[in-house]
Amino acid sequence: MKSDLIITDTHTHLYSEEFDHDRGEMIQRAIDSGVTRFFIPAIDSTCTAAMYELEREYSDNVFLMMGLHPTYVKDNYLEELKHVEAELAKRKFYAIGEIGIDLYWDKTHLAEQQIAFRKQIQLAKQYKLPIVIHCREAFDEIFEILEEEKSPELFGIFHCFSGTYEQALKAISYNMKLGIGGVVTFKNGKIDQFLDKIDLEHIVLETDSPYLSPIPYRGKRNESSYLINVVNKLSQIYGLSINEIAQITTDNSAKIFGI
Repeated sequence: MKSDLIITDTHTHLYSEEFDHDRGEMIQRAIDSGVTRFFIPAIDSTCTAAMYELEREYSDNVFLMMGLHPTYVKDNYLEELKHVEAELAKRKFYAIGEIGIDLYWDKTHLAEQQIAFRKQIQLAKQYKLPIVIHCREAFDEIFEILEEEKSPELFGIFHCFSGTYEQALKAISYNMKLGIGGVVTFKNGKIDQFLDKIDLEHIVLETDSPYLSPIPYRGKRNESSYLINVVNKLSQIYGLSINEIAQITTDNSAKIFGI
């Protein structure tokens, strides 16, 4: 049964190989549950063709970003950045992402990650696009670059926000919305303890599927239809109806992405 809700998943890797055996059914489940807008972050050049294919098949629902993910910043990162630039010059995208710094897996390419992050912020300003930030164990490093690059043209989303209340306020001060997903449902996720102090105008919804499934699916493959569990949690936190959470967060996503 088709839902009347319009819920926006601002961050989902629909091209992931984890969906290869049931992608169509998984997307239909999401649409049936009211999740009808999917914003797709890039990882590196190897996912570009699959992203374009998704857009062709779901032209009313799928909106693409272009960018180089920090954990894919390797020795060939300058070639990858050239790919990002070439694609941006060819066609329309809705954001530069996901970009940022990740010091959880590997610190050896920190300098290259910083260069790639800065370069892609500058591309976003050039194309008047939002950025979608990936941050893992790197708040200080990311805030340092945002401070240097801050301007009225710099705006976007702090994807999968998992920081403190103070870090949330700092992110918002750089014109960033907070991407809230499955972590808000975790007992040890912590962000649920202060989120009610953050005005809902600063929040967008995301799954990061196939990663970071909300309760009760934690540890299993995530998918966009599970975003309703995040909506339910935010409904409890803010004391608003599911419809209000869906409407406000979708409106917030439209302000960021322009659609």
